[in-house]
Amino acid sequence: MGLLTLSVSLPSLKPPPCGPNTADPSCSTKVSPLHVRVFFCALYILAVGAGGTKPNISTIGADQFDEFHPRERAHKLSFFNWWMFSIFLGTLFANTFLVYIQDNVGWILGYALPTLGLAISISVFVAGTPFYRHRILAGSPLIKMARVIVAAARKCTMRLPSDPKELHELDLDAYAEPGKYRIDSTPTWRVLNKAAVKTGPTNPWALSTVTQVEETKQMLMMIPILITAFIPSIMFAQTNTLFVKQGTTLDRHIGPNFKIPPASLAAFSTLSMLVSIVLYDRYFVPFMRRFTGNPRGISLLQRMGTGMAIHIVIMSVASLTERRRLAVAREHGLVESGAGVPLTIFILLPQFVLMGVADAFLDVAKIEFFYDQAPEGMKSLGASYAMTSLGVGNFLSSFLLSTVERITRQHGHGWILNNLNASHLDYYYAFFAVLNCLNFASFYVVSRYYVYRAETTHQGLVDD
Repeated sequence: MGLLTLSVSLPSLKPPPCGPNTADPSCSTKVSPLHVRVFFCALYILAVGAGGTKPNISTIGADQFDEFHPRERAHKLSFFNWWMFSIFLGTLFANTFLVYIQDNVGWILGYALPTLGLAISISVFVAGTPFYRHRILAGSPLIKMARVIVAAARKCTMRLPSDPKELHELDLDAYAEPGKYRIDSTPTWRVLNKAAVKTGPTNPWALSTVTQVEETKQMLMMIPILITAFIPSIMFAQTNTLFVKQGTTLDRHIGPNFKIPPASLAAFSTLSMLVSIVLYDRYFVPFMRRFTGNPRGISLLQRMGTGMAIHIVIMSVASLTERRRLAVAREHGLVESGAGVPLTIFILLPQFVLMGVADAFLDVAKIEFFYDQAPEGMKSLGASYAMTSLGVGNFLSSFLLSTVERITRQHGHGWILNNLNASHLDYYYAFFAVLNCLNFASFYVVSRYYVYRAETTHQGLVDD
C-alpha cells in the first residue's frame, strides 16, 4: 500500500496528466514503462501479502477458541459469521467512503488512508501477540501430504494387512502433547493406506503413520467440494465487473446534486450481506436448530448449497433485467450511440441484494467448512482452499468473458461489446444461470458422498 501511495504521489512515478487545461490535453503522452512496473509491482506485492494473511488470520482467530470448553465451543460456531461481517464492513467502507475520496478529492488521500489503516492494524495485531493461543509448529502440510502419496505409490503393488492395527502408527505417548491427535484408520481411499505398510525403508518418504495418511485423505476429500466452489466465485467476480458496468449505463442520480459513483454500486451487495449475516446468526440458526438439532442450524454443505441455489436465481434475474434495459435502449434509439439509458440504477438492486444474501450463505460456509474439515495440523491449508476458489474463480471469469466474446463475434453478433447497448449481456447471464444449474447438480452429488471429519477428544484420539 505504501508503494501504491508513492506511485500516485511522486511526480516521477505518476502518469502524465490528461484533459483540458493541462500540458497534454490530448493525452498523447503514454505512460512510461517505469510507471507501469511500479504500479503493477505494488499490486503483485499486495496480492502475495493477501495470499499469506487471509487464510492465516482467520485460522488464528478460530484457534483462539477452546474446542473442549462448552462456552467457547458455542461461540466458535458464530466466529466465521462475525469474521466475514468485519471483512465486509471494511469492504463497505472501501466501496463508499474511499471511492468518494478517490473520485472527488484525489488518489493520494484515497490510497494514504488505507495505508494508514493497515499500519494501525498491524501494530494492534503485533501488540496482541503475547496474549494469543499459539499452535505448535508441525512442519509443512504440503510436504506431509507429498510424503504419504510418494510412500503409497512406492508400495502400490503390496497388499494391505487384514487388520488395520498392523499398519504403522506411533504410541499414544507421542500424541500426549497439546495440539496433537491420533486418527484411526478408515476404509476410504484404501490405496493411501499402503503408505503405512511396515516394509522396506523407514524414512519419511517410504513409511507414514496412519494419522498422516488420514490427514492426507481428509485434505484430498475436500478437493471435489473445492472444485464446485469455482463457479460461485465466478459469480462473485460479476458484482465488481459487469454488474458495475451495467450501472454506468443507467441513471445514477439520487436527488438533483448527488450521483452514485460506479465503483460504489457493489455497496448494495455488501450492505445486503451484512444484514443477512446478522439475521442468519441471530434468527435463522436458532429457528432451524429446533428442527434439525444441528448446533449450526443446518450443515455447512447445506448452507453452501443454499447459496449456490440463490446464484441460479440471481443470474436469471440479471438476465431479465438486462433484457428490459436493452428494450428501453432500443425504444429510445440508443443502441448505436451507447448513451445512458433512461432507467434508474435501482433496477439492478434485486441482483445486488440477492448476491449479498448468497454470499452470507455461501462465502461464510465455504471458509468455515474448509477450516473445520481440515485436520488439526492443517487448518491454515484448509482455510487457503477458500481463498484458492476465489482466486481461480476470478481467473475463470476473465477466461470465460474473453472466450464467449471471441466465439460469439465469430458466429454473428457479439454478446459482450464495449457498447453494452449493442451487446447481449442477457444471453451471457442466461448462460451463467445454466452453468450454475450444472454446478449445483455436481455439488449435490459430491456433497451426498462426502464424509464429515470426526470430532477430536481430550484423549488425543479422533472419534468415529
